[in-house]
Amino acid sequence: MENCKEAGLTRSIGVSNFNRRQLELIINKPGLQYKPVCNQVECHPYLNQSKLLNFCKSKDIVLVAFGALGFDMEKEWISKNLPGLLQDPVIKAIADKHGRTPAQVALRYQLQRGLVVLAKSFNEKRMRENLQVFDFQLTAEDMETLDGLDRNIRYLQETDFRDDPNYPFFDEY
Repeated sequence: MENCKEAGLTRSIGVSNFNRRQLELIINKPGLQYKPVCNQVECHPYLNQSKLLNFCKSKDIVLVAFGALGFDMEKEWISKNLPGLLQDPVIKAIADKHGRTPAQVALRYQLQRGLVVLAKSFNEKRMRENLQVFDFQLTAEDMETLDGLDRNIRYLQETDFRDDPNYPFFDEY
């Protein structure tokens, strides 16, 4: 990847699903020219990744949240016994308090924590709603309440990588 950057084929180098230990292996690599600028991980109120977020901030690595709205529980790769994030009564109550949708609250929560957020939708109405997160703020109390929802729930199970020597990737923050 450093060769690609040197050749002008990319502006930045990022990683995905790296834990602290894996990031440290890269950052501490002798001769490293370019450290990752971002780390894309599953992150939502049920898996807030606060320790990893703090570590990344301390190293000037941007944490990018995928799955910030939870996942479509109908998909075959999602465990059916997990709770639906956007149906959570705490998130719904905060949304009602602000006159917003649960999705807008989940997105705003991540933005206020300093994450870049990826939100996927094929529905035009929801796409527009997802963009309407910059004209309100969650209170400190709201943020603390949402922090309290962390349950270390991963919707996306990375079972395809079981043979990798670094699996499970989330054994450390």
